[in-house]
Amino acid sequence: MIADSRSPRDGRCIEEIGTYDPKKKHDTFMLDLDRAKYWVGVGAQPSETVASFIRKMEKAAAAA
Repeated sequence: MIADSRSPRDGRCIEEIGTYDPKKKHDTFMLDLDRAKYWVGVGAQPSETVASFIRKMEKAAAAA
């Protein structure tokens, strides 16, 4: 989820680019990598968790 830092934590969402359920045993997540790269490119700061997902997806894309 892309959110404005000035909004409350559970406030308005600008764009939803993926899902993640931390309660599941495996790292099961979905992320639109192109949109994530776009938002980081325009100044968004991903959380540590999202940054790790981006790295995992980039590594998997490079291996493919």
